[in-house]
Amino acid sequence: MKIGVIGGGQLGRMLALAGTPLGLEFTFLDPAVDACAAPLGQHLLAGYDDQDALRRLADAVDLVTFEFESVPAETVAFLSQFVPVYPGAEALRIARDRLFEKSLFRDLGIPTPAFADIHSQADLQAAVASIGLPAVLKTRTLGYDGKGQKVLRSEQDVVGTFAELGEVPCLLEGFVPFTGEVSLIAVRARDGETRFYPLVHNTHDSGILRLSVASQAHPLQGLAEDYVGRVLKALDYVGVMAFEFFEVDGGLKANEIAPRVHNSGHWTIEGAESSQFENHLRAIAGLPLGSTAKVGESAMLNFIGEVPPVASVVSIDGCHVHHYGKAFKAGRKVGHATLRCADLPTLKARIADVEALIAG
Repeated sequence: MKIGVIGGGQLGRMLALAGTPLGLEFTFLDPAVDACAAPLGQHLLAGYDDQDALRRLADAVDLVTFEFESVPAETVAFLSQFVPVYPGAEALRIARDRLFEKSLFRDLGIPTPAFADIHSQADLQAAVASIGLPAVLKTRTLGYDGKGQKVLRSEQDVVGTFAELGEVPCLLEGFVPFTGEVSLIAVRARDGETRFYPLVHNTHDSGILRLSVASQAHPLQGLAEDYVGRVLKALDYVGVMAFEFFEVDGGLKANEIAPRVHNSGHWTIEGAESSQFENHLRAIAGLPLGSTAKVGESAMLNFIGEVPPVASVVSIDGCHVHHYGKAFKAGRKVGHATLRCADLPTLKARIADVEALIAG
């Protein structure tokens, strides 16, 4: 089977690494000459709105998926005329726009922080008066890894902020006093079968994920599965979805969804019976889903800007390096390490070892 992937970054690369043993072949459509997934398949060098290239992609593959949600929903809708695309255009349309996303959560009875749609500085002033401070203003589309947003802690922070973010549609979200950030990776097959990985504890710095640790029988696992299941069913979703939550007062409040394989699920490559990448491919290709059970205790640490000396990282017991083949650049995800250990104390010690190498 031939799989088309919109986007040729590290997620596309890891999809191909997981799919090759299944006999799958890959074609990536990406406008970057140096797309890091390109060596693992065919590379169509074109923009995401290039309809001639999209037709060539549709003619060359059996189905299409995408590796990031900045792909225009119109691209998926166009492709869907000629070839199956999973997840569908509606899931992408919702996930790309924070207002649509939060509105869906609210309609499905999933708790969220207070939010307001912002189209002007006057809208922002009124929303701040209603929601209060601190809060965060985010562009409705295209923001990620801390980009396209500003934390507002005082009235002075509010002044001129709409212009600072480009005078584009935004969403104001009230801060919540959360005790932790968690995410749930789920996979849904074409026939509706759904499986969930263990909840993951996430640590961010400057809006960028630094560390994910798979939980041990998290008390909110069932609640998270309920909320994610509602979204998957409402969107008639096929493939892997990540859902990020805040832990608040013993419950969960929704942050955002990602309609794709996700950074916080990278631990599954070595830490689960079937990785998120393999299960995404199984789901979209109509294959039986694989087990989402943990194998030992697992964690993932991102390499931001540069990859530490590989020999030093792999010298740590239970540590696996994933180098993306991307040029090193400050603030850029260029690789990650996954850890798999027999018990939690050992895992914590190994995390500290890797963090020391990153800091060094």
